[in-house]
Amino acid sequence: MLKRLFVFIGLIVTVVLLFKFCEFKKADDATTIDGAGLIQQQIVNVGKLVVTEGHYSEVITYKNQEKYLMGMFSFDKKALIVVNADVTVAYDLHKMKYDIDEKNKTISIVYIPKEEIKISPDIKFYDVEQSKLNPFTGDDYNKINKSVKANLAKKMETSTLKSNAQNRLISELSKILITTSNLGWTLKYEGKVIESDKDLSQQIKL
Repeated sequence: MLKRLFVFIGLIVTVVLLFKFCEFKKADDATTIDGAGLIQQQIVNVGKLVVTEGHYSEVITYKNQEKYLMGMFSFDKKALIVVNADVTVAYDLHKMKYDIDEKNKTISIVYIPKEEIKISPDIKFYDVEQSKLNPFTGDDYNKINKSVKANLAKKMETSTLKSNAQNRLISELSKILITTSNLGWTLKYEGKVIESDKDLSQQIKL
């Protein structure tokens, strides 16, 4: 009788231990799934258009001269041009590509889109002087617009606008780094482990 009681108690203990083990496994699996899900959600949150805006102003004097009869006669046209331009540098992180390795708890960023630069100048003409033989035409306006955009693009390269845009990009990507670190995952870019914002700045060269 006592032997049967011990056997019965042993069976109960075994069943309880098996039940607890199954619960532990389920909890562990759930944690893994939640970790991957949280990281994907963070990537979705980061996946947006990151825009940095700048404003430029300049004043240009435009001159043009048409000569006739071997330079004996000339007809001039000129204008004072005031340019106010809005410039944006944007990163469309909807286009970012990544791989998730749940087994090794690693997320690898495989593609970050290049910046998209948009220059929108507002050009106004003042003190316009022209003649009937040398009037302002559509070609003049096209040349001026093209010249203004080229000049603004050069100015932007030497300004802080692009670096500010890259800093904003790093700031957004660091949110993924924080999430992966908190969950015990590893973040990689181009096969290299990213452990800090400094790593992001050094390894993400756009």
